[in-house]
Amino acid sequence: MAAQGKEIPRRPAVGEETEVDVVDLNHDGEGVARTRDGFVLFVPEALPGERARVLMTRVRPRYGEARLLGVLETTPERVQPACPAAGVCGGCALQHWEYAAQAAWKEEAVRQALKRIAGLERVPVLPILAMERPFGYRNKAQYPVGLRDGRVVVGFYRRRSHEIVPTDDCLIQHPLAVAVARAARDGLEKLGISVYDEATHTGFARHLVVRVSFSREEVMAILVTRERAFPQAEAWVDELRRRVPGLVSVVQNINPARTNVIMGEESLVLWGKDHLVESLGRRQFIISPNSFFQVNPVQARRLYELVAEYAELCPGDVLWDVYCGTGSIGIYVAGDGVRLRGVERVAAAVEDARQNARRNGLEDARFEVGTAEEVLPRWMNEEERADVVVLDPPRSGCDAVTLDAVVACEPRRIVYVSCNPATLARDLAHLTGKGYRVVKVQPVDMFPHTPHVECVALVTRA
Repeated sequence: MAAQGKEIPRRPAVGEETEVDVVDLNHDGEGVARTRDGFVLFVPEALPGERARVLMTRVRPRYGEARLLGVLETTPERVQPACPAAGVCGGCALQHWEYAAQAAWKEEAVRQALKRIAGLERVPVLPILAMERPFGYRNKAQYPVGLRDGRVVVGFYRRRSHEIVPTDDCLIQHPLAVAVARAARDGLEKLGISVYDEATHTGFARHLVVRVSFSREEVMAILVTRERAFPQAEAWVDELRRRVPGLVSVVQNINPARTNVIMGEESLVLWGKDHLVESLGRRQFIISPNSFFQVNPVQARRLYELVAEYAELCPGDVLWDVYCGTGSIGIYVAGDGVRLRGVERVAAAVEDARQNARRNGLEDARFEVGTAEEVLPRWMNEEERADVVVLDPPRSGCDAVTLDAVVACEPRRIVYVSCNPATLARDLAHLTGKGYRVVKVQPVDMFPHTPHVECVALVTRA
C-alpha cells in the first residue's frame, strides 16, 4: 500500500511514447528523466536541462529505460560530436555534451557522493582538473576483431552488446593506435586470416590491443589469437612495419579460452621489443603487454604530482603503496631516503614494479604479491609501520580489513586515489569513524567524454 498522501507514479508501457524532463545523468552517462507522473527513466544521449520525447524500451518496478526520439527543448551545452560513431559506439557516452559541462557535472557528482553516502558535505571538493585538449589522450586501445559483410573490421562494441561498430579512427586514442588498427585490419584481410566468432568459438584473430608510449612516440601491437600456430605471422608483421612509423614491438597473445576476458596468459614477441618505456616527470616505467598503466599519461602526471604534494614525504619515512599495480605511484612520489613497500595481487604487475624500482634507482623498495587484506595485517605483526599510506583500489574500493589495518598502523597521512566516487565516499566514512578526518578531495578528469572521474583525497589523523 502506498504511503498516505503519496501517489505511485504511473508506469508507461513498453512501446509507449512519452515526454520527459531530463534532470541529471546516471553513472553510465545516461540521462535521468522523469515523466509528467514522476516515473524515472534512463535515456542514453539525453542531457540535463532538456525536454525530450522518448520511446519506452524496458519497464521495471521503480524505473524504466527509453530510447531518445527527439529533443523538444535543447540545452545550449549540447554540441555536435566530433566522432561519427558517437551515440553508436559504447566508448564515449558524453561526446555530445560541451566539455566544460562534462567536467562541471563530474565535480558535482563527487560532491554529491560525499554528501549522500558519507555525510561529508563540509569537505572541500576542489575545482576539477580538466584537460586542455580532451582528445587523443588514451595510450591503450582494445579493439575486438570481426566480420561485417564478409570484410574484416576492428572497432568497439555497441553499447550493451557484443556487436562490433567499425571505429578504427577513434578520436580519443593516440594517432599511432589508429594507424596500427588500420594496418592490422588491412593485413588480416589481405592475408585471409580468419577472425574469431564468439558463438561458435572458431576463428583465429580475437582482439587487437595497442599500447603507446607518449613520451617516446613508440607503439606496440598485440594480436590476441585463439591458437598458437600463426603461419602468416611474418607477412602480417611486415604489413604493420611498412605502414606504421614508431612501431617497435609486435606481440602475439594466445587466449584459447571461451571467455570475455581479452588477453590470455601466454605472449610471444613476433618482432621487436618485449616492452615499451613511458616517462612521467623524472621517472621511467616499463609497459609490457599485460601490465597495468594509467591510460591517460598527461593527466596521470598531474594526479601523481597531487599524490606527492598530499603525501609530504620526508627522508626516513616509510610509504605503503597499497594496490600498487606496477608500482608507478609509489615510485613516482618516493624521494631519497624513503622506504617504499607495495602490495598487489597480480604477480606479473609486481614483477614490473620491481623492474621499475630498479630502473629508477630506488634502493629501498620492496613489493609483495598478495591481497591487501592478507598482507597488511602480516606487516603489522612483523612490526612494519607506515608514516604515509597511498590507497589506489579498484572500482569496488577497499576491503574493511584493509582499512582497519591501515588505521592500526597510525599513519600521519592517507592519500586515497579513487576511480569511483561512491566507493570512495563509503571508505572515507569508514576512516572518519576510526579517528581520521578528510581534509580535501581533488577530482581529476582522466577520461574525457565518459562519465568516469578520478579523485585524490587527503586524509589525516583527527
